Amino acid sequence: MLSLLLLARVAGAESELLLPVPKQFGTVPASTYDERGRRVGDAHLSVERMDDGTVRLLGQSGYEGAARNIVSAELEVVNGGSALRLLRQSSASFDQSGQALGQLTIDHTGREGRCAPPEGNGDKVRTKELPGHERIANIPVNLLFLPLARGDSKEVSFQVFLCRGKPRIIDAKASVARRVKTEDGIRDIVEVQYDLDFGPVLSRLARPFMPRVAVWFDPKNADAWLAHRMPLFAKGPTVMVVRTGVAPELLH
Repeated sequence: MLSLLLLARVAGAESELLLPVPKQFGTVPASTYDERGRRVGDAHLSVERMDDGTVRLLGQSGYEGAARNIVSAELEVVNGGSALRLLRQSSASFDQSGQALGQLTIDHTGREGRCAPPEGNGDKVRTKELPGHERIANIPVNLLFLPLARGDSKEVSFQVFLCRGKPRIIDAKASVARRVKTEDGIRDIVEVQYDLDFGPVLSRLARPFMPRVAVWFDPKNADAWLAHRMPLFAKGPTVMVVRTGVAPELLH
């Protein structure tokens, strides 16, 4: 781990994104729902401080015994403890039969994105060098979008690393789609949506076919994250992952 921390300080070998430190650490139990609103499996999201001083994010969601996704991110604490910077991100997906689809890994300190196929399928590992000034954040959107939920920012610009086709990096922007109060006044629900930028022409053509990706927060809550909606993997089913105790109908 020490070698990772030293590499992170090499000029150009680190993410430009600075993420807020969460006010609360621990594991949030959740459930996965399909597009019809049916509960299809367990889920969880955790943010933990590690013994070496780094912060680790882990998440799992999907259908019980079928399609699912496991994600992780490692972050270092910077700026005197006031911010987090990404060191590594990874995502592993499994199809409806439970078979592995491969793993995406983003090594910010080594400046490499890696698309690894399932073991034994004969395909080659595909890699792409990361640019010196990258802002890739595939995984920790629960932290990345906190400034939007809290009203500290109007827009967040970042990048997404994609493995479908050839490995590539796509620009993205997130903003608040709506702010509502529940009728009982207990929660302030903030919905954040983001779009990928494939260029002026392709983005316009692709928009009707892109999944509706959203993340919900409650700024009154120390943990803030309430739910998110996104595909489990490329061309996979879109699901909603909702923290335990939150009624999914509140988010529509």
